[in-house]
Amino acid sequence: MTPQEILEQFGPRESMEYDVVVVGAGPAGLATAIRIKQLAAEQGKEVSVCVLEKGSEPGAHILSGAVMDPKAMNELFPNWKELGAPLNQPVTGDELLVLSETGATKTPAALIPDCFHNDGNYVISLGNVVRWMAQQAESLGVEIFAGFPAAEILYDDKGAVRGVATGNLGVDKQGQPTDNFQLGMELLAKYTVFAEGSRGHLGKQLIAKFKLDEGRDPQSYAIGIKELWEIDPAKAQPGLVVHTAGWPMDTKTYGGGFLYHLEGNKVTLGFVTGLNYENPYLSPFEEMQRWKTHPEIRKHIEGGKRISYGARAITAGGLLSLPKQVFPGGALVGCDAGYLNAPRIKGSHAAIKTGMLCADAAFAAVTAGRQQDELTAYPQAFEQSWLHDELKQARNFKTWFKHGMYVGMLMTGIEYWLLPKLGIKSPPWTVHRDKPDHAYLKPAAECQPIAYPKPDGKLTFDRLSSVFVSNTNHEEHQPAHLTLKDPTVPVKINLAKYAGPESRYCPAGVYEFVPDEANAGKERLQINAQNCVHCKTCDIKDPTQNIVWVTPEGGGGPNYSGM
Repeated sequence: MTPQEILEQFGPRESMEYDVVVVGAGPAGLATAIRIKQLAAEQGKEVSVCVLEKGSEPGAHILSGAVMDPKAMNELFPNWKELGAPLNQPVTGDELLVLSETGATKTPAALIPDCFHNDGNYVISLGNVVRWMAQQAESLGVEIFAGFPAAEILYDDKGAVRGVATGNLGVDKQGQPTDNFQLGMELLAKYTVFAEGSRGHLGKQLIAKFKLDEGRDPQSYAIGIKELWEIDPAKAQPGLVVHTAGWPMDTKTYGGGFLYHLEGNKVTLGFVTGLNYENPYLSPFEEMQRWKTHPEIRKHIEGGKRISYGARAITAGGLLSLPKQVFPGGALVGCDAGYLNAPRIKGSHAAIKTGMLCADAAFAAVTAGRQQDELTAYPQAFEQSWLHDELKQARNFKTWFKHGMYVGMLMTGIEYWLLPKLGIKSPPWTVHRDKPDHAYLKPAAECQPIAYPKPDGKLTFDRLSSVFVSNTNHEEHQPAHLTLKDPTVPVKINLAKYAGPESRYCPAGVYEFVPDEANAGKERLQINAQNCVHCKTCDIKDPTQNIVWVTPEGGGGPNYSGM
């Protein structure tokens, strides 16, 4: 049965009405909800707010480096220290290394660009910060429904967004209702705020429907692959922040590493690969594993124990790729729109700030009796904010690197080191991108295969053992949430022309080309959807744009701890 046929047979769906519905309990979504409730309390108004979260709990699907600039948190909760926010480890030092295969050049402190200075910032687990924010939201009266993914956008007869519907539960692989079937629910709102994170499933639909990216540069993404380690206390350097460029990337490919010392003898480290890479043989997962073997990285974690793993796409296009943030009935906040400051390698402060700006506009609209119109005060406030100034300075960063590592590093130095010393806050030039990430992939015949070393099980690992420590789980009998527009394309085009890149760009072993029992000597694509860590890389990098990520049943996916 199709979803529509199920609705016709079992409907209508029950509905609940709120003033504001927020999709996603990340930093942007929770900041939106919190700020609305703070304003309501200050002004003695009643404004109802609910937050939907597809993870089993707030924070379960949150993955970030992370070094947090507390600027936005200071605005949202000026007393966050007294309230116990888990910003426990101040940054105590910065290192910027350019790696060769065996050596490293340390950038002198006086030459480190401003964007890599982290004085006053904190090394955090963003998942723990989000869990704390969820507690603050609930204490203010926000209703949070975890394990309930928003699967469908609801529109009124004028085409404005009027809310969302959660997915049906208890449907088997063939789409048939089982004995445990439960129809999804409609959550209706005067305004619906989408805070799904990078490459949001519904945000993608909204951008297309309302042409929100018209006149903008194509969006640019990266994949961040991260591990959390417990290390020998003798090696702990709480607050040390290390960033690397160079090896194992070639000079034409965008990528770099991060390694941060948390409190409690923990190290969080990872590798970011730009998804505009050209060689289909490249594997971001294997690059991350290889990067850990460098002496400058190995020395921090060798002898320790890996305790968690995860991966997530990063929306990195910045101001030039930022879509229009509002449409009739709703808005995009945080990474669903793309406010990350790529050169600073920071997005959580931006997510919180955009949630607050959107909340101000939504609160004013609701209390004025408005509904389902455009919250134009939100983008107007953004353009007057410190965040806009920050992103304006950063607007060229990702584009410079399409000309190679050396050009990118040179121009980052000019824009973030030289110009500020000359009193110039924002570069007087703008450089644009002209094509999306998936269009950069070259045919396999034009590229060299990459031989990656085998994992040793101590410092380096394979995908399946990595997925295991991400605590990923999906209900086995549900429909696959990784769908193909045309099931013949993976073999006919992706395998034949690009050597099956989905088997390499996926960091969780979801996509495998295996012998086709029905066609001797041929291969078919096997999709292991139960392994999916919801990183969205396949939805972005598939060269034919044939893969479409949709929401699985609620609570499925990773259950990150300390990430």
